[in-house]
Amino acid sequence: QVQLVESGGGLVQAGGSLRLSCAASGSIFSINAMGWYRQAPGKQRELVATITRPGSTNYADSVKGRFTISRDNAKNTVYLQMNSLKAEDTAVYYCNAEVLRVGVTRYVDFWGQGTQVIVSS
Repeated sequence: QVQLVESGGGLVQAGGSLRLSCAASGSIFSINAMGWYRQAPGKQRELVATITRPGSTNYADSVKGRFTISRDNAKNTVYLQMNSLKAEDTAVYYCNAEVLRVGVTRYVDFWGQGTQVIVSS
């Protein structure tokens, strides 16, 4: 199986910064795209940022210029540097990875358990 474990969430004041990490482990042959999504109370889960294996990135308009996604392919890890945080960034942040498992012929999406980010105004 494959596990995605997030870390780095917490409570921060508006204008502050946090760095989220997500490490994938298990029977992994290769990982294609990785990304971060978030879900605020009473709202649907939304895309925050994605990054392809070569490093092409995509961001939600609401976080452009403030958040930076990066990855370490050797460590199967994706990061999200969040700067200039706003109260509206408060949500549970989920890591996602498109994984090709050993002995399997197609990529499958896996999700982490989520990490809470609370931004106080």
